[in-house]
Amino acid sequence: MLKVILSGCCGRMGNVVADLIANRDDCEIVCGVDKVCASKDFPIYPSFDDLEEKADVIIDFSHISTLPGLLKYATKTKTAVVLATTGFNEEQTESIKAAGKEIPVFFSFNMSLGVNLLIELSKKAAAVLNGFDIEIIEKHHNQKLDAPSGTAVMIANGLNEVLDNKMKYEYDRHCKREKRAENEIGIHSVRGGTIVGEHEVLFCGRDEIVSISHSARSREIFAVGAVNAALFLKDKKPGLYSMKELVESK
Repeated sequence: MLKVILSGCCGRMGNVVADLIANRDDCEIVCGVDKVCASKDFPIYPSFDDLEEKADVIIDFSHISTLPGLLKYATKTKTAVVLATTGFNEEQTESIKAAGKEIPVFFSFNMSLGVNLLIELSKKAAAVLNGFDIEIIEKHHNQKLDAPSGTAVMIANGLNEVLDNKMKYEYDRHCKREKRAENEIGIHSVRGGTIVGEHEVLFCGRDEIVSISHSARSREIFAVGAVNAALFLKDKKPGLYSMKELVESK
């Protein structure tokens, strides 16, 4: 039985993960961490400094501000971590990479298998559709704090790898009056209503457009991915893992 600490347990995604694990027999939540506490079937602590329980893995669906305390606790106790929170800056990303040298860390901007398939298909398309303009459109609910989404950036990074890292990212064109540069990937954010998450990659050529898209219809797909990632980390050596390794292990 995999023992889990759920960070952000009282948030929207935390509730989905908690409900999912409650109906599984291969893992259990031993405690949660959240500043906004609500009644649960397990103990809840306001910070990692207050934890009394020990676990095999931490699943994090909280906020970027939680990261320092989480990594400090995880590296000290040698607890594996699944980071499903988005919006980390470069400095925070470097601290995650550093932690991966001491403990197993699963780090992905999106826990959906379908999204990661979209990325692989888009990379293949970019390699074939030489000279096509690339635009990424992401849509999320009106409560999402970061823009563009971490997934949109992950898609762009995957495309850039295929294109020899020569592309630059253009997030906003409203203040520019000039033609589109050949070496740019446009990234656009839409925020509205209760959209769970939609991502579309457009390859625009002369007289033809190729579109690859993914639409999340519920948050449960991300919860399932996070729990599968937690189970995947069991008995793993220190390192930085992603959906690519999880998919290849299937």
